[in-house]
Amino acid sequence: MKRLYSACVILSCIPLIAQTKPNNNQDPFESLRFLEGTWNANVQNNAAVTGSGRYTFQRELNGHILARHATNDPNCKAPATFDCSHGDLLYVFQDAPGASLEAIYFDNEGHVIHYDVSTPSPDRVVFLSTPAAGPQFQLSYELKSGVMSGRFQMRMPGQSDWHTYLEWSGERR
Repeated sequence: MKRLYSACVILSCIPLIAQTKPNNNQDPFESLRFLEGTWNANVQNNAAVTGSGRYTFQRELNGHILARHATNDPNCKAPATFDCSHGDLLYVFQDAPGASLEAIYFDNEGHVIHYDVSTPSPDRVVFLSTPAAGPQFQLSYELKSGVMSGRFQMRMPGQSDWHTYLEWSGERR
């Protein structure tokens, strides 16, 4: 980033930050376009949970952010270990023009997860947290025949296998 200065008035200069303007012909979110819309989310891997939810991926802040907002079905029934009132936000962004996509996740339980974003195929995206002292997380979405499947997994330090915490799938609403 270059630092430019506005007109100096009586020996006082106000710094302005100049950023390179991104090329409008290159949409950094093009590979994630398949996610956009509102999707049903029916829990797949937990027979004790009845209910569903939905989530919406949409562009926000003049197209500079891809945001996912998730909500649960108010009729959810589950064991005490499953949070039926769970709510979360996921923001996908590009830190600088030409940089790789990143994401940040927040939920109503106080969790914050930073992700690197990759698209291993045209209809699949993987959000991978950076390894830390605690568990590593992986969130993935895949679109097949009009059905979006999602999976949230974790891997404990020193382990190579991923443990699936939650799986869901559903069609566009």
